[in-house]
Amino acid sequence: MTGIEKITARIQEDAQQEIDAVLSEAKTQADGVTARYAAEAKQAAADILEKGERSAEECRQRLNSTAQMDAKKLELSTKQDLLDKAFTLALEKLNQLPEKEYIDLLAQLAVKASVSGSEQLIFPAADRARYGVTVATKANELLKKVGKPAALTLSEETRAFKGGLLVCDGDVEVNCTFETLVRLARSETVGEVTAVLFA
Repeated sequence: MTGIEKITARIQEDAQQEIDAVLSEAKTQADGVTARYAAEAKQAAADILEKGERSAEECRQRLNSTAQMDAKKLELSTKQDLLDKAFTLALEKLNQLPEKEYIDLLAQLAVKASVSGSEQLIFPAADRARYGVTVATKANELLKKVGKPAALTLSEETRAFKGGLLVCDGDVEVNCTFETLVRLARSETVGEVTAVLFA
Protein backbone atom coordinates (compact mmCIF):
# COMPACT_ATOMS: atom_id res chain seq x y z
CA MET A 1 0.00 0.00 0.00
CA THR A 2 1.51 3.34 -1.04
CA GLY A 3 1.77 6.36 1.22
CA ILE A 4 -1.11 8.08 -0.59
CA GLU A 5 -3.27 4.98 -0.27
CA LYS A 6 -2.52 4.84 3.46
CA ILE A 7 -3.39 8.51 3.88
CA THR A 8 -6.58 8.04 1.84
CA ALA A 9 -7.54 4.99 3.89
CA ARG A 10 -6.89 6.92 7.11
CA ILE A 11 -8.98 9.87 5.92
CA GLN A 12 -11.83 7.54 4.97
CA GLU A 13 -11.59 5.80 8.35
CA ASP A 14 -11.62 9.16 10.20
CA ALA A 15 -14.54 10.35 8.09
CA GLN A 16 -16.48 7.18 8.85
CA GLN A 17 -15.82 7.61 12.57
CA GLU A 18 -17.08 11.21 12.41
CA ILE A 19 -20.16 10.09 10.45
CA ASP A 20 -20.81 7.33 12.99
CA ALA A 21 -20.46 9.82 15.85
CA VAL A 22 -22.87 12.28 14.18
CA LEU A 23 -25.37 9.51 13.49
CA SER A 24 -25.06 8.25 17.06
CA GLU A 25 -25.65 11.76 18.46
CA ALA A 26 -28.63 12.30 16.13
CA LYS A 27 -30.09 8.94 17.17
CA THR A 28 -29.54 9.77 20.86
CA GLN A 29 -31.34 13.11 20.40
CA ALA A 30 -34.15 11.48 18.43
CA ASP A 31 -34.45 8.71 21.04
CA GLY A 32 -34.65 11.32 23.79
CA VAL A 33 -37.40 13.25 21.99
CA THR A 34 -39.26 10.03 21.24
CA ALA A 35 -38.96 8.83 24.86
CA ARG A 36 -40.26 12.10 26.28
CA TYR A 37 -43.26 12.16 24.01
CA ALA A 38 -43.81 8.44 24.34
CA ALA A 39 -44.26 8.93 28.10
CA GLU A 40 -46.76 11.76 27.55
CA ALA A 41 -48.54 9.80 24.87
CA LYS A 42 -48.65 6.70 27.09
CA GLN A 43 -50.40 8.66 29.84
CA ALA A 44 -52.83 10.18 27.34
CA ALA A 45 -53.41 6.71 25.92
CA ALA A 46 -54.12 5.33 29.37
CA ASP A 47 -56.71 8.06 30.03
CA ILE A 48 -58.32 7.66 26.62
CA LEU A 49 -58.29 3.87 26.81
CA GLU A 50 -59.80 3.93 30.30
CA LYS A 51 -62.68 6.10 29.06
CA GLY A 52 -63.00 3.99 25.94
CA GLU A 53 -63.12 0.76 27.94
CA ARG A 54 -65.92 2.05 30.20
CA SER A 55 -67.88 3.17 27.17
CA ALA A 56 -67.18 -0.11 25.38
CA GLU A 57 -68.45 -2.12 28.35
CA GLU A 58 -71.78 -0.26 28.37
CA CYS A 59 -72.11 -0.78 24.62
CA ARG A 60 -71.31 -4.50 24.93
CA GLN A 61 -74.04 -4.88 27.52
CA ARG A 62 -76.56 -3.15 25.28
CA LEU A 63 -75.50 -4.11 21.79
CA ASN A 64 -73.57 -7.41 22.22
CA SER A 65 -71.14 -8.31 19.45
CA THR A 66 -71.76 -5.19 17.34
CA ALA A 67 -70.74 -2.96 20.22
CA GLN A 68 -67.62 -5.06 20.83
CA MET A 69 -66.50 -4.57 17.22
CA ASP A 70 -67.11 -0.81 17.49
CA ALA A 71 -65.04 -0.65 20.68
CA LYS A 72 -62.14 -2.45 19.00
CA LYS A 73 -62.32 -0.04 16.06
CA LEU A 74 -62.29 2.92 18.45
CA GLU A 75 -59.28 1.52 20.31
CA LEU A 76 -57.32 0.97 17.10
CA SER A 77 -58.23 4.44 15.88
CA THR A 78 -57.12 5.94 19.20
CA LYS A 79 -53.80 4.11 19.03
CA GLN A 80 -53.26 5.32 15.48
CA ASP A 81 -54.12 8.89 16.51
CA LEU A 82 -51.67 8.69 19.41
CA LEU A 83 -48.94 7.35 17.14
CA ASP A 84 -49.64 10.19 14.72
CA LYS A 85 -49.48 12.69 17.58
CA ALA A 86 -46.22 11.24 18.94
CA PHE A 87 -44.48 11.60 15.59
CA THR A 88 -46.08 15.01 14.93
CA LEU A 89 -44.75 16.18 18.30
CA ALA A 90 -41.30 14.84 17.43
CA LEU A 91 -41.40 16.86 14.19
CA GLU A 92 -42.53 19.98 16.06
CA LYS A 93 -39.72 19.57 18.59
CA LEU A 94 -37.14 19.30 15.80
CA ASN A 95 -38.46 22.55 14.32
CA GLN A 96 -38.36 24.22 17.75
CA LEU A 97 -34.81 23.29 18.68
CA PRO A 98 -32.77 26.13 20.16
CA GLU A 99 -30.89 28.00 17.42
CA LYS A 100 -27.45 26.52 18.13
CA GLU A 101 -28.77 22.94 18.25
CA TYR A 102 -30.80 23.56 15.10
CA ILE A 103 -27.77 24.88 13.21
CA ASP A 104 -25.57 22.04 14.49
CA LEU A 105 -28.14 19.44 13.43
CA LEU A 106 -28.54 20.94 9.94
CA ALA A 107 -24.76 21.12 9.50
CA GLN A 108 -24.38 17.48 10.57
CA LEU A 109 -27.15 16.44 8.17
CA ALA A 110 -25.43 18.32 5.34
CA VAL A 111 -22.10 16.64 6.10
CA LYS A 112 -23.68 13.20 6.28
CA ALA A 113 -25.48 13.72 2.96
CA SER A 114 -22.50 15.27 1.17
CA VAL A 115 -20.57 13.07 -1.24
CA SER A 116 -18.44 15.49 -3.24
CA GLY A 117 -18.22 18.29 -0.69
CA SER A 118 -19.33 20.78 -3.35
CA GLU A 119 -23.10 20.36 -3.25
CA GLN A 120 -25.62 23.16 -2.86
CA LEU A 121 -27.79 23.44 0.25
CA ILE A 122 -31.46 24.26 -0.27
CA PHE A 123 -33.56 25.58 2.62
CA PRO A 124 -37.08 26.91 3.15
CA ALA A 125 -37.05 30.67 2.53
CA ALA A 126 -37.13 31.68 6.22
CA ASP A 127 -34.38 29.24 7.22
CA ARG A 128 -32.23 30.23 4.25
CA ALA A 129 -32.27 33.86 5.33
CA ARG A 130 -31.78 33.09 9.02
CA TYR A 131 -29.46 30.06 9.09
CA GLY A 132 -28.27 29.30 5.55
CA VAL A 133 -24.83 30.90 5.60
CA THR A 134 -24.10 29.72 9.14
CA VAL A 135 -25.11 26.14 8.36
CA ALA A 136 -23.03 26.06 5.17
CA THR A 137 -20.01 27.49 7.01
CA LYS A 138 -20.36 25.04 9.90
CA ALA A 139 -20.84 22.08 7.54
CA ASN A 140 -17.72 23.05 5.59
CA GLU A 141 -15.75 23.26 8.84
CA LEU A 142 -16.94 19.76 9.76
CA LEU A 143 -15.99 18.46 6.31
CA LYS A 144 -12.50 19.98 6.67
CA LYS A 145 -12.10 18.27 10.04
CA VAL A 146 -12.61 14.88 8.42
CA GLY A 147 -10.36 15.73 5.48
CA LYS A 148 -13.09 15.96 2.88
CA PRO A 149 -13.48 18.67 0.24
CA ALA A 150 -15.34 21.54 1.88
CA ALA A 151 -17.04 23.66 -0.75
CA LEU A 152 -20.73 23.40 0.15
CA THR A 153 -22.62 26.47 -1.01
CA LEU A 154 -25.95 28.07 -0.30
CA SER A 155 -28.38 27.68 -3.20
CA GLU A 156 -30.36 30.67 -4.39
CA GLU A 157 -33.34 28.33 -4.67
CA THR A 158 -35.72 27.80 -1.74
CA ARG A 159 -38.36 25.13 -1.27
CA ALA A 160 -41.55 24.82 0.73
CA PHE A 161 -40.88 22.45 3.63
CA LYS A 162 -40.95 23.04 7.38
CA GLY A 163 -37.42 22.26 8.49
CA GLY A 164 -34.19 20.57 7.52
CA LEU A 165 -32.54 20.94 4.14
CA LEU A 166 -31.89 19.41 0.73
CA VAL A 167 -28.34 18.63 -0.40
CA CYS A 168 -28.14 18.93 -4.20
CA ASP A 169 -25.48 18.02 -6.71
CA GLY A 170 -26.89 18.70 -10.18
CA ASP A 171 -29.97 16.51 -10.62
CA VAL A 172 -29.19 14.46 -7.52
CA GLU A 173 -30.88 15.55 -4.29
CA VAL A 174 -30.51 14.08 -0.84
CA ASN A 175 -33.66 14.84 1.14
CA CYS A 176 -32.76 15.79 4.71
CA THR A 177 -36.04 17.56 5.47
CA PHE A 178 -37.40 16.90 8.93
CA GLU A 179 -40.66 15.61 7.46
CA THR A 180 -38.76 12.95 5.52
CA LEU A 181 -36.46 12.06 8.42
CA VAL A 182 -39.40 11.66 10.82
CA ARG A 183 -41.33 9.62 8.23
CA LEU A 184 -38.33 7.32 7.77
CA ALA A 185 -37.82 7.07 11.52
CA ARG A 186 -41.50 6.22 11.91
CA SER A 187 -41.32 3.39 9.41
CA GLU A 188 -38.23 2.02 11.17
CA THR A 189 -39.41 2.44 14.77
CA VAL A 190 -43.22 2.19 14.68
CA GLY A 191 -43.11 -1.27 16.25
CA GLU A 192 -40.91 -0.10 19.15
CA VAL A 193 -43.00 3.02 19.69
CA THR A 194 -46.22 1.00 19.63
CA ALA A 195 -44.77 -1.38 22.21
CA VAL A 196 -43.82 1.56 24.47
CA LEU A 197 -47.14 3.38 24.08
CA PHE A 198 -49.44 0.39 24.42
CA ALA A 199 -47.54 -2.11 26.55
